[in-house]
Amino acid sequence: MSQTIFILNGPNLNLLGTREPEIYGATTLKDIEAECASHCKSNGWTCDFRQTNSEGELVSWIQEAGVGGAALLINAGAYTHTSVALLDAIKSLDIPVIEVHLSNIFRREEFRHHSYVSLAATGVICGFGATGYRLALDAAGSQLSGNV
Repeated sequence: MSQTIFILNGPNLNLLGTREPEIYGATTLKDIEAECASHCKSNGWTCDFRQTNSEGELVSWIQEAGVGGAALLINAGAYTHTSVALLDAIKSLDIPVIEVHLSNIFRREEFRHHSYVSLAATGVICGFGATGYRLALDAAGSQLSGNV
């Protein structure tokens, strides 16, 4: 029986590859999804990859991950910096939660330096572009195997 890793993406990430490529790169979300699915398969995990522009839907998916997931990777986009609702949903989880950002949020505008997600996440990976998702999967795998 494989373990399911939920990979949830927030607002505007559907525009990757065209939106501010100087910040976010040329890789599309579909490219990232394919890489994540391949990496999960090679590690014996199932990948449940989703994107929404809706805060409420993201909260519902976080709750779903808590019921059916072994781990959660989340790139909450702009909701990272604004959503207490995401924080509360993540705090209810009893699984590893890895926060992912394509850019280094600490080298950007000051309002991006604060993350509500980080207050409940197991760890944070930022600034490595699309590679950050694979790094986050490896981090989640280490958490799941107890090799922390």
